[in-house]
Order: sequence, then structure tokens, then C-alpha cells
Amino acid sequence: MKQTIARIAVVVDDYDKAIDFYTKKLDFLLLEDTDLGDGKRWVIIAPQGSNECALVLAKADGEEQASRVGNQTGGRVFLFLYTDDFWRDYYKMVERGIKISREPEKMPYGMVAVFKDLYGNKWDLLEPNEHDE
Repeated sequence: MKQTIARIAVVVDDYDKAIDFYTKKLDFLLLEDTDLGDGKRWVIIAPQGSNECALVLAKADGEEQASRVGNQTGGRVFLFLYTDDFWRDYYKMVERGIKISREPEKMPYGMVAVFKDLYGNKWDLLEPNEHDE
């Protein structure tokens, strides 16, 4: 039996603003942007080199969903962006004005820093130790 997590929904307030951030600030690829009618779109983005998991940018529908934009996990780190070159990506984020909320630190599992996306969702930027990949 094989199962994979293929998509994770990130609640956003505006499709185009979210696409702009993820593609221009984090260099993600826009894999799909399909108009579903009634103001809804099927928008999928993924980091370059990602083969299995991608993000679905889901525009908030109603007050309850809108209240979750930027805080889908109650303030905990939400997503983990693995990299093959921590310092390359860290310095690029700093240069592009991405908010770093926890400075780089060598941990037993690898080099890590916490950054926030345009909505305030917390992410780990992580270069895992070779044995953890």
C-alpha cells in the first residue's frame, strides 16, 4: 500500500496576492490556476523540485475561514520548507524582506530558522542532516 500527502490547503484572502508572494519571494512554481466560476479558482503552487506535495491556495469563504487566514495552527509552525542549501535560501529571504521570526540555529536534526509568509503563517526553513533526508 502506498499513500502520500499530495496537497495542503492554505487559506488566503486574495489569490493573486498569494501567488505573487509565493512565486516571487519564495520562488515557488505556479502549477495550476483554473477558474472554477463564482470567483473561485483552483490554484496549486509548489517549491521548485517538489515532486509530491503542493499547496492549494484556498480563498477564504465567509467570516470563519477569513478568521483563520495567517493562523491555521494557533501560532505554531505550520509548514516545513526543506532546502539543500540553507544559507542560500535564508539570505535570499532576508534580502527579499521576508520576516524571520526565529534566527538560524543548528539543531540535532539540521539547520533551521522560522519565517512568516505574507499572512503570518509560520514556516520552518530546514536543511536536514544527511541522515534525516
